[in-house]
Amino acid sequence: MAKEKGGLWVGVAAAVFYPVTNLLARRVLIGAERIPETGPALLVMNHVSHIDPLYDAVCVRDRGRIPRFLAKNTLWDVPVLRKVLVATGQIPVYRGTANAQQSLRDAHRALEEGKVVVIYPEGTITRDPDGWPMQPRTGVARLALDHDVPLIPVARWGTRSIYDGYNKKFRPVPRGTVTHRFGDPVDLSEFRARPASNAVLREVTDLLMGRVKDLLAEIRPEPAPAGFYQPVRARAASNAGPESAGLPGPDAVDGGGERTGEAGS
Repeated sequence: MAKEKGGLWVGVAAAVFYPVTNLLARRVLIGAERIPETGPALLVMNHVSHIDPLYDAVCVRDRGRIPRFLAKNTLWDVPVLRKVLVATGQIPVYRGTANAQQSLRDAHRALEEGKVVVIYPEGTITRDPDGWPMQPRTGVARLALDHDVPLIPVARWGTRSIYDGYNKKFRPVPRGTVTHRFGDPVDLSEFRARPASNAVLREVTDLLMGRVKDLLAEIRPEPAPAGFYQPVRARAASNAGPESAGLPGPDAVDGGGERTGEAGS
């Protein structure tokens, strides 16, 4: 398989990432052939650890492609880091702009240019104590609806066992396993003819992240919880008690108000 050319910094990154990831864990890829050998693709992934991008990058590179990750635009303000990010074609996200579409302008351009774009719809590492996805943001739906490209859900599990960022725990031994499971491309034909209202964007977003969650359940393996974890509601329930926070009581379904339904807003 011919590899997509990436230049010096892509080569340097590969020379670092491959030994490190292989040292820390055995890598298992299931269904990675769904990444196209050429042309654009949007990979929709869950996010559980700060080291996720290392493992996600090498699994995409295994298929001969160069992954383009979405990252906060402020990282481009760091001189040395900026050089690496630009050279490897990473994508700044302009959070705080008034126009949500404008905030993803470089991601749209990358797909138009035939790149493989990796997006974490949760926006940050999940705060769910059990590692299930949080409520996703709708930027992924905007990208997916605007570009008729392979839209591939991907679940990854095992990285948080190595590095748990929220609890500041790094466990390099014993050597673990990091598994990626790729799902079938998602067909959004039924949504493309509809106006991109907030309700449609939420429905598409939850559909995509729901597919990721189902794949994650296959890896773990254990049943996925209903809906998505919501940190704000979870904190309110913890600090004030379910009833005083205006949330369902402890006997309610779906974890006492900490999760939203699949198509909720």
